[in-house]
Amino acid sequence: MSVPEYVKQIRTKIGHDLLMLAGACVILENDRGQILLQQRSSGKWGLPGGLLEIGETLEETAIREVKEETGLVVTDLKQLHTFSGDFAHLKLANQDELYMVTTLYQVLAYHGKIIPDQDETLQLGFFSYDDLPDNFERNYLRYLDYYLTQQKRKDTLL
Repeated sequence: MSVPEYVKQIRTKIGHDLLMLAGACVILENDRGQILLQQRSSGKWGLPGGLLEIGETLEETAIREVKEETGLVVTDLKQLHTFSGDFAHLKLANQDELYMVTTLYQVLAYHGKIIPDQDETLQLGFFSYDDLPDNFERNYLRYLDYYLTQQKRKDTLL
C-alpha cells in the first residue's frame, strides 16, 4: 500500500502512535466467478484497494486504486459494507499503529487489460473462493466472508 503524503507528514509529528485511516477495497470477479487478488510487495495476498486521499470519496478511492494496482478501469461499483472494530487496530512491522476503517465494494463492471503496478504489486491473479493462496492476508478473510454470506442470502431470496 502506497502511503499518501499527508500520512507521511502526520507520521513525522506523531511517530508510531495510533492513527485512524480510511480506505476502500474491492471484490472483482471474472466471468467464472473467481476473485481478483493482488500479491503486494510484502508477499501477502489481498484485495485491490488502498487509502483514502484528501478530497476524494471512498468510491473514487476504490476506482483509483483498482486502476493503479491492476490497470483495469472500473465503470460501476456497489458499496457492500464498512468495516471497523477491534480487528482493525493494527501494528505494522515498522511499529506504526493504525486503526483502519475500510469500505468494501463489489465491482459490477470494468474493462481493460490487467497490468500489474510495479511498485506495489508482485503479481495479480484470479482465484476461486475455496482455493485462496496460503499467504492470504487474514483481515481480508472477514471481507470475503461478508460478501459470500450476502451472496448466499441473495440466492435464497431469489
